[in-house]
Amino acid sequence: MMSQQQNDLITRTGPADPAGKLMRMYWQPAALVDELEGDRPIRPVKLLGESLVLFRDENGRYGLIERHCPHRGADLAFGRLEDGGLRCSFHGWLFDVEGQCLETPAEPAGSSLCKNVKQRAYPVVAKGGILWAYLGDGEPPAFPEIDCFIAPEAYTFAFKGLIGCNWLQALEVGIDPAHASFLHRFFEDEDPAASYGKQFRGASANSEIPITKVLREYDNPIINVEQTEYGLRLVALREIDSERTHVRVTNQLFPHAFVIPMSNDMTITQWHVPVDDENCYWYAIFTSYGAPVDKKKMRDQRLELYELPDYRSRKNKSNDYGFDPHEQATATYTGMGTDINVHDQWAVESMGPIQDRTREHLGQSDKAIIQYRRLLRQEIEKVAGGAKPFMFLDEANARSIQGPATMDGLGPTRGWEMFWMEVDVKRRRGAPWAAPVPAEIARKAPHLTAAE
Repeated sequence: MMSQQQNDLITRTGPADPAGKLMRMYWQPAALVDELEGDRPIRPVKLLGESLVLFRDENGRYGLIERHCPHRGADLAFGRLEDGGLRCSFHGWLFDVEGQCLETPAEPAGSSLCKNVKQRAYPVVAKGGILWAYLGDGEPPAFPEIDCFIAPEAYTFAFKGLIGCNWLQALEVGIDPAHASFLHRFFEDEDPAASYGKQFRGASANSEIPITKVLREYDNPIINVEQTEYGLRLVALREIDSERTHVRVTNQLFPHAFVIPMSNDMTITQWHVPVDDENCYWYAIFTSYGAPVDKKKMRDQRLELYELPDYRSRKNKSNDYGFDPHEQATATYTGMGTDINVHDQWAVESMGPIQDRTREHLGQSDKAIIQYRRLLRQEIEKVAGGAKPFMFLDEANARSIQGPATMDGLGPTRGWEMFWMEVDVKRRRGAPWAAPVPAEIARKAPHLTAAE
């Protein structure tokens, strides 16, 4: 258990909060690239507690500026895109993507007022189907060269969803290997051939055994946690018998992302981004190592659950997440359907807007959560002391953060340590695009990469 002061320290991300200052040292997902397509590419954004407006000007440049006009406070999200910027509909003041006021048309001819007005603005870049914003001071860090950022556009798909709770409890679901055996338990297994775009519904690598069967029948995994150059590696081992062990390797990518296997040839890199202290978005990039991603199929699957324009789940607190007692008795552990995003959303929203960690009792299966919180506090303190945090990368260090390796497969009970690396290397060598073997695997198992 922790004190209320400690809980506030690691959950609150406003501009004056210690964790907020840490988060502002990293690029943050602000919107999907798709959200600024169409005839009027303007969208209000709330990010880390700040009210902003995101737009694309006539020259294709992205801007993210304070939402309320510095003249009289009107809402720039209702502005007009014209004359090289975003124009306020109240008095016509015009702002470019850097926040500079270009025109104050109601002022007398020759007025220099606009030269002295600048709206708070943040840099924006498009990467992996997501628009990223840097809300910190000084030069932003480089992006790590992880798979989802270096894969060709045809091999990635980005999506997001809104969750009504604090970012941290949403993130911690992704670094909790034990919960999948319960929260995502299915009583019947689906044909793996019909599992495209559905997590946990396919078969494990090197096996015809459905992942759902493994999770259901082996619910007491051995969990290993290792600190890495990018965050944490989690290995969950479910021993089938003396010869075979199910191995699932996932990663926490500091500060607020995780990388997990979606299927044999696809991974998910997912960020949990504070809207404010009581709401967050998950942003995910799905990366394929096999065929190009069927973007329409994956988007249509997700739009069955999520409503535009805010990407809110149709199953939510207002309708008990679609809970069906008969289904809970016969088909799924939760009785909330087969979409695991609904399961996760119920779990984290049911904790309250900000989880009260002063009342929790953690066990051995929570070791990754314990280690991550320790790392988070350490880096919050580092930034408060004026130092650069972990994973604030320059160009040289960004090139060293690759992968990270992640997989789900049935391997040997003795020798699983090498098995998961072999599976990852084999998948990368079979990728139509140049998926590099992570440097850490090359160091640990040089014989696996010697032929390259």
